[in-house]
Amino acid sequence: MEFTWRWFGPNDPIRFNEIKQTGVTGIVTALNHIPVGQVWDVNEIMKRKSTIEKEGLEWSVVESVPVHGDIKKQTGDYQQYIENFKQTIKNLGECGIRTLCYNFIPMLDWIRTDHNWKLSDGSITAKFNMKSFAAFDLFILQRAGASQSYPQKILEEAEQYYNQLDKEGIQNLTNAILLRLPGTEEKYGLEDIHSMIKSYSHIDRDSMKEHLFYFIRETIPVAEEAGVKMAIHADDPPFPLFGIPRVVSTKQDALDIIKTIDSESNGVALCTGSFGAGHFNNLVDMTKSLAHRINFTHLRNLTRDEDGNFCEVNHLGGNIDLYHVIKELLLEEHRRKQAGKNDWQIPMRPDHGQQMLYDINRTFYPGYSLIGRMKALAELRGLVLGVQNCHSIDEV
Repeated sequence: MEFTWRWFGPNDPIRFNEIKQTGVTGIVTALNHIPVGQVWDVNEIMKRKSTIEKEGLEWSVVESVPVHGDIKKQTGDYQQYIENFKQTIKNLGECGIRTLCYNFIPMLDWIRTDHNWKLSDGSITAKFNMKSFAAFDLFILQRAGASQSYPQKILEEAEQYYNQLDKEGIQNLTNAILLRLPGTEEKYGLEDIHSMIKSYSHIDRDSMKEHLFYFIRETIPVAEEAGVKMAIHADDPPFPLFGIPRVVSTKQDALDIIKTIDSESNGVALCTGSFGAGHFNNLVDMTKSLAHRINFTHLRNLTRDEDGNFCEVNHLGGNIDLYHVIKELLLEEHRRKQAGKNDWQIPMRPDHGQQMLYDINRTFYPGYSLIGRMKALAELRGLVLGVQNCHSIDEV
């Protein structure tokens, strides 16, 4: 595997001298200062690439080029935004950037209800609690028809939970759910969420899937020509929220995507945390089925249940069988290498990490502290080495 590290650009509190000590060789980053939907021009791409290469590292993966909301809804200037996206792909290829991660998540790219949950060892992690989210949806946001989105058990638990919240608790829950994206200054308020929900009111799951397939059919031929591998990221979490459908949540969703155009450029970003948050997803089975189109992977672990609750935990703990996931990834790399592919390595980054030790007193975007991710990376590298040496690669 190619070991990589997500870096949020010049304003990231983690510096290159720290990153290099973790043992990675590749950087995963994006040009977050460019407005969503606008073209990333060659000069801006090369400026970032040069900054990384001067440190002896490689810009391995773009994560992410945002897909404008108009594309997801096929409203407004969506055709122009698709053309802009295609031009960005061409420019990335011209600059030698070969892997591009993107997502098709409506509204908020990821949602947690608590970013400061303390584990038993004192480290800080993030979690999603369905009753807490429902309480926000029902009583803080007061979304019309919200009660129809939850079973009676969750409705009752949400009301009890909300009734015990004080003003600070309500604000903390709101801030957690509406947390801005990393690397940006974009912030949302309740009115923004109401407006976004209204803009998706005409979208059902079938139409959302068709909008995604249309986007794929438009962009993948361009990516092929540019020598760029696309990798779509899972919904996070992988089930509908705010009454809006999500279409990259299951094994079947991913299979439908890669079948849209049979191309190495039409791939997935296997995120064991995002797909794994759904109790219905078997990550080992998914890895086997999607291996030939896995262009990027995020490895993390969590505990989960059938109500939709999940908590990010240590990478070698939790409900996700990372040992066998990594086995399947290494087998796929072996197949690619045997087929004579130069790009046989799959970029991997340790996804999220507990805030711990000396990082407790530093400010980071949730999940992206230094020591927690370095610990996760060390564990994952050790697991990779163990799998490789347990058997010959042909028998793994």
